[in-house]
Amino acid sequence: MSTSTLTFFFVIICLSWTKNIAVHSPPNIIIMLMDDMGWGDLGVYGQPSRETPNLDAMAAQGMLLPNFYTANPLCSPSRAALLTGRLPVRNGFFTTNGHAKNAYTPQEIVGGISRDEILLPQMLKKKGYVNKIVGKWHLGHRAQYLPLKNGFDEWFGAPNCHFGPYNNSGRPNIPVYNNSEMVGRYYEEFKIDRKTGESNLTQIYLQEGLDFIVRQTVAQQPFFLYWAADATHAPVYASRRFLGKSQRGRYGDAVMELDYSVGQILSLLRTLGIENSTFVFFTSDNGAALTSGPNESGSNGPFLCGKQTTYEGGMREPAIAWWPGNIAAGTVSFQLGSVMDLYTTSLALAGISPPDDRILDGLDLSAILLNSSQTLKNRPIFYYRGNELMAVRLGQYKAHYWTWTNSWDEFKEGVNFCPGQEVPGVTTHEQKAHTLQPLVFHLGRDPGEKFPISVLTMEYQEVLSRISPIVKEHMKMLVPGVPQLNMCDMAVMNWAPAGCEKLGKCLKAPKSAPWRCEWQH
Repeated sequence: MSTSTLTFFFVIICLSWTKNIAVHSPPNIIIMLMDDMGWGDLGVYGQPSRETPNLDAMAAQGMLLPNFYTANPLCSPSRAALLTGRLPVRNGFFTTNGHAKNAYTPQEIVGGISRDEILLPQMLKKKGYVNKIVGKWHLGHRAQYLPLKNGFDEWFGAPNCHFGPYNNSGRPNIPVYNNSEMVGRYYEEFKIDRKTGESNLTQIYLQEGLDFIVRQTVAQQPFFLYWAADATHAPVYASRRFLGKSQRGRYGDAVMELDYSVGQILSLLRTLGIENSTFVFFTSDNGAALTSGPNESGSNGPFLCGKQTTYEGGMREPAIAWWPGNIAAGTVSFQLGSVMDLYTTSLALAGISPPDDRILDGLDLSAILLNSSQTLKNRPIFYYRGNELMAVRLGQYKAHYWTWTNSWDEFKEGVNFCPGQEVPGVTTHEQKAHTLQPLVFHLGRDPGEKFPISVLTMEYQEVLSRISPIVKEHMKMLVPGVPQLNMCDMAVMNWAPAGCEKLGKCLKAPKSAPWRCEWQH
């Protein structure tokens, strides 16, 4: 019997059961985290082709948050921040191998999420949640760092990006796991056609999510689903049904399939009668990767630059909250929010007190979500790149203490994080300190960060008088974590993951020879 047939079978059972099931207390939680999807990729944010009808409907039925940010302009640190509620500089997902350089978890990385961190699924277990991650993990691929060692009960997906194909001699193809064992590798058992862009991975991830929701509903068990599909990360892919359908090319095809998947998940919640007891949040891990453009990157709307940078295009994300009967339909909140808030907010909704033995950077947004007229304190947004605080936003104002896109050497070789958007003195190709005289922008008047406010104005002085004490206090209280992204070793790559013996897919690892990772950006 096929998986989809089983899902339908269970749905029929659930329909007869849910009439007598009380509303879940605490609510189910679904966090949908896209990969390199930009703020401007959704119709509701103004994308002209309007090819995201399900996400646009989700916003119409819930709350849109136009001022929502990630914690880092790169995938691994932002995901670590979401699941710990803490800035990467606190939870260890940064490097000290170079000033202000982004780092992540490629196959050769030795480290991963620290055992000292307390992840969201670990906390949710206190209230009996069953936790599943579907898709990309990216918090370390060695056995001790994988999801089932960090609070998740189930996992279907991969530990790294879907880069490849590799020849399995100098570098192995990335494994795909079902729980604690691999069930194949990308480009082998799990095909991605680099020429056509065809892959069924999003459909597989969708089915895994749907099946999990049905099973937990039948079991009357509160659940946390972390749905981390990665089709919009280059090399972008889509299934045959969606290939060639978008006005935006292959990237648009991937967005259309993800939009369809979101619609299927929300529709299932309604079919099961659990929409009023399920909190759903949609966002992205960082801004669109403009350097992959124009064919494999998205849109950051009116904002400057993209992934890898601490300009608005690198860190401001699409965000939609959906919870019928609890979040008022068609609402918009301009509250400054962060992906780290999902940690604290989820715990609040579940009735769990957050850890009190550490600083949490996430705030509880539940008051905003449940009453859009509410406002939290005028909290700052900290823009980190590696181990450096690059900028701070407070209200409509943003102060850059450092600017940098990438090096002149990289730029001259064609690596461009701000194609067509270079702003003299702002998008610098050298790490430029502005600590004595920050560049200040009013993001309401100038969302593209093109016109710094003159230092000679009263406006500049007044803004700095409010932001400077916040920066001073933040730095005073900051205790960086132990950096996890400093060391690399070819021997730790995905040569022989658990389960490889059953598949005959084990590969021989080279001799261990650790080195300090080099991070270009």
